[in-house]
Amino acid sequence: MHRTASLLPLIIISASSFFTGGAPQPPSSHGGGCIAAERTALLSFKEGITSDPAGLLASWRGQDCCRWRGVNCSNQTGHVIGLRLRSPNPDLYGDPCEGNSLFGEVSPALLSLEHLEHLDLSMNCLSGPNDSFPVFLGQMRNLRYLNLTGLTMFTGRVPPQLGNLSKMQYLSIGQAGSRSQMYSDDITWLTNLHLLQHVSIGGINLSGIHTWPHTLNMIPSLRVISLSGCSLQSANQSLPYLNLTRLEKLDLSWNSFDHSIATSWFWKATSLKYLNLQANRLSGQFPDALGNMTSLQVLDVSENWNKYLMVTGNLKNLCSLNILDFSNNEINGDIAVMMGGLPECAWESLQELDFSYNSLTGTLPNLIGTFSSLRRLKLNKNNLTGSIPPGIGYLTCLAALDLSNNCFSGSVPFEIGSLTNLSSLDLRNNNFSGIVPSEIGALSDLTSLVLSKNNFSGVIKETHFAGLKGLKNIDLSSNSLKIEVDSDWLPPFRLESALFSSCRMGPLFPAWLQWQQEITKLDISSTALVDRIPDWFWSTFSRVTYLDMSDNQISGNLPAHLDDMAFEELYLSSNRLTGPIPPFPGNITVFDISNNSFSGTLPSNLEAVELQTLLMYSNQIGGNIPESMCKLEMLGDLDLSSNLLEGGIPQCFENISISYLLLSNNSLSDTFPTFLHNGKSLEFLDLAWNKFYGRIPTWIGELRRLRFVRLSHNTFSGTIPVEITALSYLQYLDLSGNNISGAIPVHLSNLTGMTRKGFMPISSESTGPAGLGSVTVAGQFGAILSIITKGQELKYGGTLAYFVSIDLSGNSLTGEIPTDISFLDALINLNLSSNHLSGNIPTKIGGLRSLESLDLSQNKLSGEIPSSLSSLTSLSYLNMSYNSLSGRIPSGHQLDTLSADNPALMYIGNNGLCGPPLQKNCSGNGTVVHGHPGSSNREFEPLTFYFGLVLGLVAGLWSVFCTFLFKKTWRIAYFQLFDELCDRIYVYVVVKWASFTRKTDEE
Repeated sequence: MHRTASLLPLIIISASSFFTGGAPQPPSSHGGGCIAAERTALLSFKEGITSDPAGLLASWRGQDCCRWRGVNCSNQTGHVIGLRLRSPNPDLYGDPCEGNSLFGEVSPALLSLEHLEHLDLSMNCLSGPNDSFPVFLGQMRNLRYLNLTGLTMFTGRVPPQLGNLSKMQYLSIGQAGSRSQMYSDDITWLTNLHLLQHVSIGGINLSGIHTWPHTLNMIPSLRVISLSGCSLQSANQSLPYLNLTRLEKLDLSWNSFDHSIATSWFWKATSLKYLNLQANRLSGQFPDALGNMTSLQVLDVSENWNKYLMVTGNLKNLCSLNILDFSNNEINGDIAVMMGGLPECAWESLQELDFSYNSLTGTLPNLIGTFSSLRRLKLNKNNLTGSIPPGIGYLTCLAALDLSNNCFSGSVPFEIGSLTNLSSLDLRNNNFSGIVPSEIGALSDLTSLVLSKNNFSGVIKETHFAGLKGLKNIDLSSNSLKIEVDSDWLPPFRLESALFSSCRMGPLFPAWLQWQQEITKLDISSTALVDRIPDWFWSTFSRVTYLDMSDNQISGNLPAHLDDMAFEELYLSSNRLTGPIPPFPGNITVFDISNNSFSGTLPSNLEAVELQTLLMYSNQIGGNIPESMCKLEMLGDLDLSSNLLEGGIPQCFENISISYLLLSNNSLSDTFPTFLHNGKSLEFLDLAWNKFYGRIPTWIGELRRLRFVRLSHNTFSGTIPVEITALSYLQYLDLSGNNISGAIPVHLSNLTGMTRKGFMPISSESTGPAGLGSVTVAGQFGAILSIITKGQELKYGGTLAYFVSIDLSGNSLTGEIPTDISFLDALINLNLSSNHLSGNIPTKIGGLRSLESLDLSQNKLSGEIPSSLSSLTSLSYLNMSYNSLSGRIPSGHQLDTLSADNPALMYIGNNGLCGPPLQKNCSGNGTVVHGHPGSSNREFEPLTFYFGLVLGLVAGLWSVFCTFLFKKTWRIAYFQLFDELCDRIYVYVVVKWASFTRKTDEE
């Protein structure tokens, strides 16, 4: 937890050596052996130890206890004066109960060691009587050194009886960052320890003590104070004067001060050499008093998220500064200003500089080359731009350089090859381009090289690796690099992690990999491999725990002994692998063989009890799902879709706490899986395109985390359970193509996952058991799902996470469309077609502001189309055909654009509709006009029209003929008029013709 803890200056180490008496002394004895009573006490202590995996007490045999491991006796008196039983090779920030520790109880028999001065039981898994702190230690009055660090089994109150140990110089109990259950509401007993120089009570709850600075100020002998992770509430108490004139180290990290950094009391401690204020939510700028702390060597103010912690003139007098940590503070200044503000007198002595996880901008100045003693430079996770200055080559002491996650560009300077002490180089996730300089091959101390996620191009040759004898980790992934070495090349290194994703290594398998038997993590995905898995591959990488060979064209079979291998994560998707599926590795947690050509059946005996993610979609796997699948109690993500599976689902599945279940596109035949009744963590369910039958159970409403339900194209029957509206996170519901009847449930407004206010994409949270649970169906599973929307079948991948849809089409639903469906304003697709729905379309359907596709066709809907439909400005597909709708069709906005395509397809089969885009006109009240107001509202029929026209002409001609036949006066008048008209036409034509010919002759 404390990143600077491993970087303590030598003065802290020397202080510890003073208290421990230096290196462990060889055992000594007085006379013929140790004192019998003390040997008996030690053996009684040993009886309280229930387990000793490291063999610390293996030598505790024989008469002379002074020769036992960890026991020190006085040369003068023979009394036991030291007991050093610290756990060997402990994990300082881990759980002592998981290491090579002593297990058991601290025995009161230690009281018989009356002359004991030094007791070290640190980093063991020991408890006290009744799990409490061993109060009897307060009676061991000769103790000068007591180290119980890491004994997290102690519970309860820290006993004030420790104040009786008046000779105590070194006291360490608790452990910062541990789940300690110890507390203290009063530490005034510390003032009785007048000789105390070192006090460390990290991880012990001191939240109820507000006067702790005053108490410690009464112990002027103190040199080291460590109160890390003690839940202290403030450090801004006022001290009239400071007695701690010898204080060299102060660790107040991981507390809850949450006040201005300038008001804290410790700025008066000018003797400090080490000050750790990490993770305290301290705000504001440094006080001027910081400039008086001229002895300061280590300053850690990381993880305070204080953007005002700028490097200013306050630091100019800190000439002894060796380590400066400003990481995780959101500082948004210019990197050149920050570097220039560092004390110039410390430029050549500064060893570690950490400005990572801030918002620094600008370019890295060439000034960096003057910090010639730098061993660690961390500027990762900022907004730095420009190129790496050539001055970087002067940092010849540099061991670790981290510039990752910035916006650096340009090429990497060849001067990088001058950093001969460099052991770690991390340039990932920038915009570096050009070739990778071959000078990197001269960095013989380099153990980790990370250049991933850049724009590097060109060829990586043997010269790039020539001198990298100590290289353990390499990451060149996500670049445009080509790895080109001779087929018989023998690399000088022994890799443990090799990541080459997206680099071109093919078409053949790189032969040099067969000499890398120590690799535990290998990623050669998307590397253009077009080859059969070589014979040496599986034996060479039998120790690999992480293997990714996905997205290539690799052929071959999986080894029959796969279950004997060490794989924990195995990704082989999108290749040409064939053959049967062997039993799974015992430690596997993620197994992805999707999109291949595996055949046969699933292994009948699945023993992978740690398996969390199993992806096998798009293969040719047949048979039944085996009963042994029930043993996979950790399984959270299962995708067996697009295979040839048949039969039912084993009902012993109730032991599985599954989150994502995809079984679509198979031939499975069963009722709705009953094991899901206990699936409280289920988020994604896809059973589409199978032969499931029966009713959808009412208890589906108890699966409150469900977001995606796809049950389409089965033979489910019955009604839609009203309880489904209790799924407040639901954003996708597809029940299309079944035999479901009844009404659509009301209270759809409870589906807040389909509203803009409640919508949260499926991929927004990582909840999956493998740390991969932020399933986007295509992001996590990589699957491509076919969705019927906008009148066509569309393929959705990663964007499905943002697709909000209801599809109930192709069923036998009756009744009206619920009015509160209009509250689902995040809905993108609504398909209720091919049912028996009746009644009116909800008048407020315009509330579906995000709707892009609406299909209500082939129902029995009546009434007018609501005018609010024109408010759907995102609508790109509309189908209301074959209903009984009437009245004027709304217009405006997006509807006018839709009508320009083919309006007949949208409204066909609704004889009562009128107005644009149809050819029928509407009267003022919206009804169809046919010559007079009382005409029927029917569509235009061409055959009837032309038949009536001909009939009318014939009838008219016969009526005129009959009139002339029986009316003589009409007949005479008609012919006189006709003769007179002909004469006039004749005269007009003759005159005009004569005039025309005359003009022609004149020309």
